[in-house]
Amino acid sequence: MSDTSIRGRFQWMVVVPAASLVVLAATWVSHEAWPVLVLIAIALVASIVCAVHHAEVVAHRVGEPFGSLILAVAVTVIEVGLIVMLMVSGGEGTSSYARDTVFAAIMITLNGIVGISLLVGALTHHLVSFNASGTGAALSTVVALAGVTLVLPTFTTSGTGLEYSTSQLAFAAVASLALYAAFVFTQTASHRDFFVPVTSDSFGRMTGLVDEDEDGHADPPPASEAWLSLGLLVVSLVCVVGLAKLLSPTIEDGVVSLGFPYAVVGVVIALLVLAPESAAAIRNAARDRVQISLNLAFGSAMASIGLTIPTLAVAMIWLDGPLELGLEPTQLVLLVITVIVTGLTVVQGRAKALQGFVHLVLLATFLFLSIQP
Repeated sequence: MSDTSIRGRFQWMVVVPAASLVVLAATWVSHEAWPVLVLIAIALVASIVCAVHHAEVVAHRVGEPFGSLILAVAVTVIEVGLIVMLMVSGGEGTSSYARDTVFAAIMITLNGIVGISLLVGALTHHLVSFNASGTGAALSTVVALAGVTLVLPTFTTSGTGLEYSTSQLAFAAVASLALYAAFVFTQTASHRDFFVPVTSDSFGRMTGLVDEDEDGHADPPPASEAWLSLGLLVVSLVCVVGLAKLLSPTIEDGVVSLGFPYAVVGVVIALLVLAPESAAAIRNAARDRVQISLNLAFGSAMASIGLTIPTLAVAMIWLDGPLELGLEPTQLVLLVITVIVTGLTVVQGRAKALQGFVHLVLLATFLFLSIQP
């Protein structure tokens, strides 16, 4: 990509957050008309794309694996904002929005982002390689987080139905933060080398680490551009949360009018939030940097649980109504199958196109069963 096109894209990414902020302010009081709702939807999608873009700029400046971490946290902030806005709006499915969205994020990251990254990478380079030690540690953390926050509430007896009791929710929130913090320390400090791109031989076996200074990619952006992107990232996130609040009743009404279960609302949120990040993972896979793609996938799944659940636990102090976190039987089965398949994929440290296709079939199964449970 030429310097001129890069500058042109960056200028658009500066204009869009400002324009979205204007739309948010102009429509805050009155936004019932369909043309206004369409404008809000366009501004919302544009703000999400801009937020992820500016997170990527900052990520490129700080390097891997910090870059993947920043992008995952930015996406999670968007997700939390959308969930809270939908819960505040009320509605029949409010109690399970958090569970459905977090579970959808897990399915989309572990099956969708992992699957498409492996498929694109393997079709382009025949075999893809990654560090099984680092990726395996990420997977085990995701499984532990999902077990504590989504599986156990289905079987505990202190709470009502699929809910945790207040003390159990507090414990799950603290445990989630502790697990996430421990992984972040491992990824960025004690074992950083386990999460950077690797080199491999003709059989896909890892032979070493990629020297990012000699990989032929664009140099990191200057500090001034990174700081500007950090500020625009904050503006974009504010726009996302605000515009989501205005659009949330329309999302619910659309799902109801189509006759879909309320769980589809969570799927829509997760798909909307993770779409730009999926594009970033595909770009890295095409450049034979599948390790970065996997960092994005597992990091997003981890942040979606480890940051969303504690935030919602605190928000429940002010929010009315129950918070159902326990998975339904079909969701439990899908989670178990996904964990087994992902474990078999990760343990090898290399993958063919077939493994990517298997993950994508599991994603398609999840999406179909969400619409037709």
